[in-house]
Amino acid sequence: MAIEIPKTTYTGKIKEIKLGKDEKAVVVGGESCYPFYLFEGEMPHLPRIAMEVYDSPPEEWPEAALEPFAGITDDPAAWARKCIDDYGAEMLCLQLASTDPNGLDRGAKEAAEVVKKVADAVDVPLIVWGTANHDKDVEVFRKVTEVCHGKNLIIGPVEEGDHKQLGAAAIGYQHTVAASTPIDINLAKQLNILLGNLGVPDELIVMDPTVSGIGYGIEYAYSVMERMRMAALTQQDDKLQFPIICNIAKEVWKAKEAQISEKDDPTMGDAKKRGVLLEAMSAMCLLIAGADVLIMRHPEAIKLVKDMMAELTAA
Repeated sequence: MAIEIPKTTYTGKIKEIKLGKDEKAVVVGGESCYPFYLFEGEMPHLPRIAMEVYDSPPEEWPEAALEPFAGITDDPAAWARKCIDDYGAEMLCLQLASTDPNGLDRGAKEAAEVVKKVADAVDVPLIVWGTANHDKDVEVFRKVTEVCHGKNLIIGPVEEGDHKQLGAAAIGYQHTVAASTPIDINLAKQLNILLGNLGVPDELIVMDPTVSGIGYGIEYAYSVMERMRMAALTQQDDKLQFPIICNIAKEVWKAKEAQISEKDDPTMGDAKKRGVLLEAMSAMCLLIAGADVLIMRHPEAIKLVKDMMAELTAA
């Protein structure tokens, strides 16, 4: 007697969003089933991975994370090109760490010049990530969106506290916003509504639910993302039917388990392998929860995740 496997009936669908421009643009979203449940529906576009680039030399990265980019971390444009040419990056994320008021506090004009230089040097979709300081992000992104008009950037984090200013800049200069909320499905829905009321079209919105690495609260991020997908696909909640972006790399590599050297604690094992596996495993958890775009750092971790996605989608 044949066993009939019960299947979930999905009444909703994730919106398809185009990121970037021209022939290197990518489309994310479009799922009509839970992540990788290909026996129940479709995932027309596999999740994408954006490689990190920082606008200033990172001072707190462990050696394992710095090694693949040795000698170029003081030149964001060259760093970006290396990610594409040597590691096959299909997307990039420029982290504007130097604009942090508690750090270098780089000005908006200088930051915009760096973004423009990187955007001109690459042809893949470019995410530009601020510091989550509302006043500074508004100042910086107003200039960035202006000088990069026509580049179709993805800017974030766009939060409730600055959504009017950043949303208006995105509308005016045609950039996509990463709507960011602190691990809460209701706040995520509310921000999407606010952006829609402001006039930001659906095709210029992706969601950032805020995430963390394994051992630092990933179960909360997973649960919220899972509930977002359930509401979007089985409850037809069109305010949650947006692709999800996860800025995971910096959360993983700042953890002590990735920072501690083998010399400082031999019981932790090989530092490079430990960091790579921690990033890859954290990323896979988020993919299974519903991530459409992952921001990652180490090329070897990225390869592991891509290999796993290939396994999950193999016929």
